[in-house]
Amino acid sequence: AAQRSTRSTTATAGADRFDRSEDTRAGGAREFLTQGSAALRPAERTRTTQAASPRLRVAPPPPVSVPRAPFVGLILVLVVGGVLGILLVNTKINENAFRLEKLQQQQAKLDVDQQQLEKEIAEQKAPGNLTANARKLGLVESGEPAYIRLPDGRLIGVPHPATGEPAITSQQGNGG
Repeated sequence: AAQRSTRSTTATAGADRFDRSEDTRAGGAREFLTQGSAALRPAERTRTTQAASPRLRVAPPPPVSVPRAPFVGLILVLVVGGVLGILLVNTKINENAFRLEKLQQQQAKLDVDQQQLEKEIAEQKAPGNLTANARKLGLVESGEPAYIRLPDGRLIGVPHPATGEPAITSQQGNGG
């Protein structure tokens, strides 16, 4: 009997604890037992017949009314500005293309002129042309040259003027 009385008192104490915890928990919450095999599954809380307080919900924000005229104006300015910018860039690109074509034509002409001048220089460097041009200028072939040694100023060889007739086409021969 003593054991029965202690069991019944502990059972009623556990029930009192269960009732107190229901008062402190919010509606719809579960209570989890911590002793015995009942600890493995949650115990559903019985609903009380108290008047349920209204549930609070988040209200949607009030609609924002923005004037449409400035937005439309901004969009139009951006579109018109973009189109004008593209036209300006396109015009500059075409202008530079014409200038580039003109410069390329000028470069091709200068390349041809350079090739002609290099050809003339190569012809003038030929030994036969050098001799002919020297005779036209009145130069004649010289004999054995004489040398001056610079460190002491000693003369090696005997200097004498060149003998020979200037060319008929030279300026000296023409009285020039």
